[in-house]
Amino acid sequence: MLQNIEQVAAKAHIEPEYLEPYGRYKAKIDPSLFEKVKGNPDGKLVLVTAITPTKAGEGKTTTSIALADGMAKIGQEAMLCLREPSLGPVFGIKGGATGGGKSTVEPAEDINLHFTGDMHALTSSINLIAAIIDNSIYQGNPLNIDPNRITWTRALDMNDRALRNVTVAQGDPKGTPREDHFCITVASELMAILCLALDEEDFRKRVNQIIVAYDFDGKPIRLEQLRISKAILKLMREALKVNIVQTAENNPAFIHGGPFANIAHGCNSLMATRLALKLAPLVITEAGFASDLGAEKFLDIASRVGGLHPDACVLVATIRALKLHGGVAFETLDQKNLEALEKGLCNLTAHYGNLKLYGIPVVVAINHFASDDEEEVALLRRYCEKNGYPVAFLDGFCNGGEGSVELARLVKKTLEEVPSNYHPLYPLDAPLKEKIETICTKIYHAGKIEYSELAEKQLADYEALGYRNAFICVAKTPQSLSDDPKVLGAPEGFTIHIREVRLSAGANFVIPLTGSILTMPGLPKVPAAVMMEDR
Repeated sequence: MLQNIEQVAAKAHIEPEYLEPYGRYKAKIDPSLFEKVKGNPDGKLVLVTAITPTKAGEGKTTTSIALADGMAKIGQEAMLCLREPSLGPVFGIKGGATGGGKSTVEPAEDINLHFTGDMHALTSSINLIAAIIDNSIYQGNPLNIDPNRITWTRALDMNDRALRNVTVAQGDPKGTPREDHFCITVASELMAILCLALDEEDFRKRVNQIIVAYDFDGKPIRLEQLRISKAILKLMREALKVNIVQTAENNPAFIHGGPFANIAHGCNSLMATRLALKLAPLVITEAGFASDLGAEKFLDIASRVGGLHPDACVLVATIRALKLHGGVAFETLDQKNLEALEKGLCNLTAHYGNLKLYGIPVVVAINHFASDDEEEVALLRRYCEKNGYPVAFLDGFCNGGEGSVELARLVKKTLEEVPSNYHPLYPLDAPLKEKIETICTKIYHAGKIEYSELAEKQLADYEALGYRNAFICVAKTPQSLSDDPKVLGAPEGFTIHIREVRLSAGANFVIPLTGSILTMPGLPKVPAAVMMEDR
């Protein structure tokens, strides 16, 4: 049974005066709370990531929730920090992003849909910027905007491939028809800024630095020249406040911000994580997809921006994903196949090695699915033990916190006994191409990087604009360590293809687009929205 949000907040040492309830079971937190607790020592920080997933996901969110509940079972106080779900996956392939089985955050349906309105505020703000740009051109173009060099795109928090390429201002005799594009809200630079901003002031400063277009002389036009940062702040003020909810076992959870990790940086807001670290001795957070995407971006981008020091990492492995990497078709993953499992273990090895590059202790969580065979689980456990990978079995989906005790004890023991020597992968003052190549060769295990002529020019332009010291946020398929979703296992020596590089000046990172990655996903043949009809 769910508890009133005031009761849940009390477990996180949050007094009622700092809560702004949205009904009985969810609330916003007054930002002044951070000012009160900022002198507290930071708790330990645990990152949850995974091996290369199947298209249905391998349960990182479920694992994160289960671990928090497991910590409560062994008497260890902990705080959970997660991203907000996007309506794209909710109605697309993966469904909701609130965990599963007995390891969920609640109220799940509210969180998956409208929640506290953060996604709607973001979408409105993104589209206000786009409307102001086009209106400026319509009203005489005082900023000399080149309509063919507008870099800001409209957004919708939904998978809608029909909006990838559109034409705007058609049929208006005074308008300037032009090609435009939509991205999904969670891939927008504004979402990245929400999650990287340290406070409201930092948010507004970053927003003003966004490059929305270039003029006819090739000079960048920043949002501050549109004079709408206060309007954006008014739309976003409530969305900037951290949300608090609870797990199914009534343990506190912050859910705030939600960028994708394949086309954005994939971490919840720094405001939520930094507040949690001041309130709890242990904080559990999750980054999207696998170590090559969300984890790399958390460790190289978010941790540096937020001054975080990750203390341990949980690497989620599943029997079904390993069998996929061993050559089994997705439709037959629930069938026993020891040979395919053994063949696919190379993917686990690659991700474990990736995380060790950052100097952080790593433990493997075998996330249990009902289709797993005992022999398969035993084989995976033996492999981990043989290679010196600390490993625990996790049955949070079926048994909640009770099924997570083994993992909770292993993580607690690791934090107490193994120091973290966290360090990022690349120095910020290295050239952009050097940083890109470091990620591609060390994390993806590529042998070569090919840049299109456009990408080469863009990188040179961005360095000339003063962004040599920007972070790198690669957009890449989550279904492979390479940029080809069909290449499974642990490929090495392949070529990464970079067709375009975008600049997010407010977030201070450049985004190399690899392979055929898209910033507006499409729906599958049978969307999750249709599957809901008979439930």
